[in-house]
Amino acid sequence: MSAIPRPPPLCRHCSASLDLVMADLGTTPVANDFIEPDRLNIAEPRYPLRAFVCQSCWLVQLEDFVKPNEVFSPHYAYQSSMSESWLEHARRYAVDIIEKLALGPQSHVVEIASNDGYLLQYFKSAGVCITGIEPAHDVARIAREKRGIPTIESFFSEIEAKHLLKSIGSADLIIANNVLAHVPNINDFVSGVRTLLKPNGTATFEFPHVLNLLEFCQFDTIYHEHFSYLSLIALEAILARAELKAFHGEELATHGGSLRVYVTQRETRFDETSQLQNLRKKEHAAKLDQIGPYLAFSAKIGTIKRQLIELLNRLKVEGKTIAAYGAPAKGNTLLNYCGIGRELIDFTVDRAPSKQGKFLPGSRIPILSPDAIAEHKPDYVLILPWNLMSEITKSLHHIRAWGGQCIVPIPTPRLLDWSGNAD
Repeated sequence: MSAIPRPPPLCRHCSASLDLVMADLGTTPVANDFIEPDRLNIAEPRYPLRAFVCQSCWLVQLEDFVKPNEVFSPHYAYQSSMSESWLEHARRYAVDIIEKLALGPQSHVVEIASNDGYLLQYFKSAGVCITGIEPAHDVARIAREKRGIPTIESFFSEIEAKHLLKSIGSADLIIANNVLAHVPNINDFVSGVRTLLKPNGTATFEFPHVLNLLEFCQFDTIYHEHFSYLSLIALEAILARAELKAFHGEELATHGGSLRVYVTQRETRFDETSQLQNLRKKEHAAKLDQIGPYLAFSAKIGTIKRQLIELLNRLKVEGKTIAAYGAPAKGNTLLNYCGIGRELIDFTVDRAPSKQGKFLPGSRIPILSPDAIAEHKPDYVLILPWNLMSEITKSLHHIRAWGGQCIVPIPTPRLLDWSGNAD
């Protein structure tokens, strides 16, 4: 008896049928579900990892196999403050937006997905009234206890925004950095932003730009924790449904290339900036509203997989030892899709104490403290968070003493010389 064909999923924004597959990365575990030592003999669940493109609104998205409360559990391990360059990015944003919006003690700033207080600490030191919204207990506790950031533990939504409106009041500024991608019901989330925002308030959304994902084949940024992958084209359709509008946009270097979009209520008389208009033109020139770039992306993924495996295998045949740096979600997508485990990578290191002593999901590579690099002296170090390459290569400069080199996997697997160039 033949199986009944499964109907295609529907777009999470416009409900159109999703027939175009941009990337099929097989089945993988949840990227941030790190393995405790006592669970090493237990197989973790795996889910299909396929990115679809909606040909109606051009939102790139995954199917909903994993619920947010399964990803952002109380013991969610990611801490934003572990990266010095990300902290500096946050500080510069705070200084800039405080000046632009003339924020002061009378102002109210709300950050959604505020993590460990990495950003709101800079508004606090400037005397601005702040509230963090963070669903993961462990990082919310760090924000409160370590940085004194008032943090409400909840998932943001339209209903939650109405509750917040009564308990903390509306916001002059709502910050949503790298959270839109994590929201399965994106329409509900954005409607909540409108509810909580003052009539003349501003919201800023930061997110990795799908244009860079396509151009530089950043397929490892695809994982179950990211439900959506955004362009300005897709975002403006979502904003319009929630009666919001964009009025300014900026391109950022973070996360391999991101956008920061400034948003306000639809009725507010904010003129669009030329920067926003140029971003629209750039996306249309790149044909992000046509199927061509998305189809081309799929073919590039397999090439990177083959090149990385060939490079690591060659080094192993030569008798070299290989470690990795970092335990980011993107690294777990890369390793699991390529089928790379302890036969090629001896261990990885990470600065976050919450990850040390555990194992990467799927590959079961042990996570050690950064001190393990100097102790074991690997010949090569594969940098998994390639978006932090400059920061990490500086911290790994000491491996030159024994002839160590760094490997970067994206957009092309390559060795780095110590000026940061590809060999």
